[in-house]
Amino acid sequence: MKKNIIKLISVCAICLLAVTQTGCSDLLDQKPQGQWVDGDNPGGSYQTDVFSLYARVKGWGITGGIPALAVHSIRSEDVEKGSTLSDGSDVLSMYDNFNYNASDGNLASYYTNNYALIHTANTILSDMKDAEAAGTVLTESDLLCKGEAHFFRAFLYFNLVRAFGEVPLIDFKINDAAETNVPKSSAADIYKLIDADLTTAESLLPPQWESKYLGRVTWGAARALHAKTYMMRNDWANMLTASTDVINSGLYNLNTPFNQIFRESGENSSESIFELQCTSTAALPASTDIGSQYAEVQGVRGAGDWDLGWGWNCPTTILANAFEAGDPRKDETLLYFLKPGEDPASIPANQPYGEKPVAQEVMNRYYNKKVYTDPAKRREFSKHGFWMNIRIIRLSEMYLIAAEAANELGQTTEAQDYLEAVRNRARGGNTSVLPKVTTTDQNLLRNAIRHERRVELAVEWDRFYDLVRWGVAAQVLHAAGKTGYQERHALFPLPQAEIDKSNGVLIQNPNY
Repeated sequence: MKKNIIKLISVCAICLLAVTQTGCSDLLDQKPQGQWVDGDNPGGSYQTDVFSLYARVKGWGITGGIPALAVHSIRSEDVEKGSTLSDGSDVLSMYDNFNYNASDGNLASYYTNNYALIHTANTILSDMKDAEAAGTVLTESDLLCKGEAHFFRAFLYFNLVRAFGEVPLIDFKINDAAETNVPKSSAADIYKLIDADLTTAESLLPPQWESKYLGRVTWGAARALHAKTYMMRNDWANMLTASTDVINSGLYNLNTPFNQIFRESGENSSESIFELQCTSTAALPASTDIGSQYAEVQGVRGAGDWDLGWGWNCPTTILANAFEAGDPRKDETLLYFLKPGEDPASIPANQPYGEKPVAQEVMNRYYNKKVYTDPAKRREFSKHGFWMNIRIIRLSEMYLIAAEAANELGQTTEAQDYLEAVRNRARGGNTSVLPKVTTTDQNLLRNAIRHERRVELAVEWDRFYDLVRWGVAAQVLHAAGKTGYQERHALFPLPQAEIDKSNGVLIQNPNY
């Protein structure tokens, strides 16, 4: 399956030496993927920078490592840092307990890595603009690269505006580092750029790619990301339009059973809208180049067969208790382990591989089953799951966005239908669980939709941001014992190093 999937990897560092402009497809058709072959990049092209976007977006600082998990996930009540108390105590203090520190290294990594890729996207778009001004007509392949650059710039700025609020808006090519020293722009202006980028991406990207280009972003990815950006702004009308555009496109469906979505066999499933492609080899350095540490960071921290990773980003008992009785998604979200002295019959077996944990070998009660790897793959490659794809946007989220927006607009029947589509897939044909939500009371339906979003998308990307946009972060987090949260913690301070080197141009966020 993966031999012809895009593997946008370390060859990109070599590709960045290229300067001329040819089509987007040359490097994408390499065999074997992930290895440099003489002649693969004859002269260079826009594609070299586009490929570096794909390769680096799954890296440590943006989606694949502790910075991303700390920013997106650990702050919610449904996740705790995990691992041991001594491992990452600074992360526990800052992200679990909201003792924000502007000099934190993970915060700086998240900020600078997102901007590094923004600069790459700006370079692509600026070079294309200059070429057109000089009379060059962009080819169809060039225009596809342009759409990808606009998509990624929007994705990266969405990361930044949610995390920091006002940030510098840099939408031009950087020729000198001093050019990056610009004041913050308002969140509204950042969203204007995001809207413009995604509108352009939607106009340029195809609905689908040939199978050998699996993993490249599409019209659906751009439209779905647009729906998420509207969601963060509680822009109900645009949320509903964008999400239903994706639902009604016919490009995706909910036919993939929930218990297959996060297994290796479920990669690029029928509901996958935006998924970062990863692979591995038996040699560990190559594995980290062509794959991601996303599964390793969250893998079970134990011994023997259960030495699968670092044990971070663990589901909490609060999340475990949030699932309705009989919800099959609970056993597909939580990887269960016994504590010493517990009765093995007290928790369900971990499926589908029949592995049985030993209590003394693990550190936490629950681990993220959405990165649980196939034992056969571990024997083939390594134990730490570098090959695990990173699911970013799924169709079920579009149904839940549509349900939320429809309900807020007073369209309760439509909201019920969108909600039911997700619950119907989740119950897997077992009509005795997850009964259909039939209430027409807007507030009750709102709570049902919020609950569904929580359990369907558990331990993925947006729970903390949901609490913020719903205006319930303080209430929910305090009830969960995260009493350090205050309203100002909805936004991080800007990294202090960026403030210091700006010589007064960049102003720290309020209350820091």
